[in-house]
Amino acid sequence: MENCLFCKIIAGEIPSTKVYEDEYVYAFRDINPQAPVHVLIVPKIHISCADDINETNSAVIAHIFEVVPKIAAAEGLTNGYRIVNCCGEDGGQTVYHLHFHLLGGKKLGENF
Repeated sequence: MENCLFCKIIAGEIPSTKVYEDEYVYAFRDINPQAPVHVLIVPKIHISCADDINETNSAVIAHIFEVVPKIAAAEGLTNGYRIVNCCGEDGGQTVYHLHFHLLGGKKLGENF
């Protein structure tokens, strides 16, 4: 998507602090962290939101959850972490490229 912020970050057109990258996934530090560790994990293919996950792209989402523990371990999150996904306006999604927030580094409250 030509105007997608995260597509531009993945393409290197907008700078980011990369944490992890492979053929399918790009992960980088959030510029407005909500916890000591706040990493955004995005598929390299453009998927607008969780509503658009289907049989043709679900393997990429499964792969994201295969690399989450690797990223968490590399970030020192040995005592737990939270994964958050926002879908749609009412869900709080502000960038319409599917992404997962990896949050940790402190005891997180019960509220999301």
